[in-house]
Amino acid sequence: MQEVDAQDITHLRGRIGALLSAWDRQLHRAVAERSWPGAEPVLPRLSRSADHGLLWFGTAAGIALAGRGTRSRRAAVRGVASLAVASALINTVGKRSVRRNRPLLDAVPVIRQLKRHPFTTSFPSGHAASAAAFATGVALESRGWGAAVAPVAASVAFSRVYTGVHYPSDVLVGAALGAGAAFAVRGLVPTRSQLPAPARPTAQAPALRGGDGLVVVVNRESGSADCAAEVRRELPLAEVVECAPDELAVQLAKATGHARALGIVGGDGSVNRAAAVAAENGLPLAVFPGGTLNHFAYDLGIESVRDTCRAVVAGDAVGVDLGRFTPGPGGSAAPGYFLNTFSLGVYPELVRVRERWSPRIGAWPAGVLAASRVLRGERPLEAEVQGRRRPMWLLFVGNGVYRGVGPTPGHRADLADGLLDVRVVHGGRAPGWRLLGAALAGRLKRSPVHAARPLRRVRIGGLAPGTPLAYDGEVAAAPAEVTVDKVVDGLTVYRPQELL
Repeated sequence: MQEVDAQDITHLRGRIGALLSAWDRQLHRAVAERSWPGAEPVLPRLSRSADHGLLWFGTAAGIALAGRGTRSRRAAVRGVASLAVASALINTVGKRSVRRNRPLLDAVPVIRQLKRHPFTTSFPSGHAASAAAFATGVALESRGWGAAVAPVAASVAFSRVYTGVHYPSDVLVGAALGAGAAFAVRGLVPTRSQLPAPARPTAQAPALRGGDGLVVVVNRESGSADCAAEVRRELPLAEVVECAPDELAVQLAKATGHARALGIVGGDGSVNRAAAVAAENGLPLAVFPGGTLNHFAYDLGIESVRDTCRAVVAGDAVGVDLGRFTPGPGGSAAPGYFLNTFSLGVYPELVRVRERWSPRIGAWPAGVLAASRVLRGERPLEAEVQGRRRPMWLLFVGNGVYRGVGPTPGHRADLADGLLDVRVVHGGRAPGWRLLGAALAGRLKRSPVHAARPLRRVRIGGLAPGTPLAYDGEVAAAPAEVTVDKVVDGLTVYRPQELL
């Protein structure tokens, strides 16, 4: 009885497979025999342009350049990453698992046929997979760019049937695999929309129609000083002051005399200076992401000048903690402040190398170069931390607990948690490479190289003269002793209500 059932199932599968194959061939012939006005000069060229992903790499570069924003760059990177995963899946598994011959070209007009007929197997379509993966990856990060790319991706997929090199089922399965690859990438690297809602308290700030009462200081050399024009366009009543980096302190101090709110266009270093002035004078701060690095704006959820402008007009704001480091054993000296990170050890050297090379090769290549150099360093930092003297490769203190693991992870969900994220990489032989190896192996939490703990206050002493410290991308000489803590809810920052 079981043998009969097995035979029946096998026979049924064969009939279903034959029926689907017949429909596939009929649909392929119907597309070949139908006239498609305007498609002949477009679709074959579009199909060829997508060979080896060249069309999508060019599109990604265009999105990154035309978008001029963090979201656009993330969309471009996610699209390329999704394409890479889809391409690897199709070429290593898909093409080898089902060795289907290419369709016959007898019914396809010669003018539609590609000059170079593919020699690989037909199922599934690699072009359709790449197109769907790229478009889906882009759309998961940016709906606007996804809507712009989707028609092109659909046209590329259809072009494979139109030119006769694939059956319709090849294209449909390839597109499904490509979309699946994009979602797989999202599973490994969540999109911004997947991050949990931040737990930040709302705060009172004046609603400034047209920016009336807002003074915005712009660092001309921060990387994107052209944002000043957008600020003027969105907030025509705001006072916008452009200046060189060495004039920031003077212009910020001058603005406090008549401003109802203080604005800053620049990177994290510029924002740090503006935050200290705003906190000391009780002014709300408007942060416009216009610098090379905008970690604070990113963690706030602010990705564009328009985001901040909407918040200023509506009076939407949140309270955030302000990191503070105070020199001396009694804390009698004037404190310094940080919004993101405070560090000792190799990180100040990383900042120096990055700043030295950024004007020549760009910020991100300079960051990679700096990281490769400091990973080779073995000179430990000798210091007393909480009364205990120890050799360290790196001491990292974050303003708020960072998500993920690592010595300097990159995202905070709460900027008002009252905590410092303290991470230590101990000294020893090749600590940087040992740390990297543990991180790649997923054993960082158990690694003897690395330790992490949330604290409210850290006391550091016994620092040698000339020891550098880094805070928010700035480097300075460290005092012999320093106490690091927080001014809880010490700063009010404009942020759109819908991002809360």
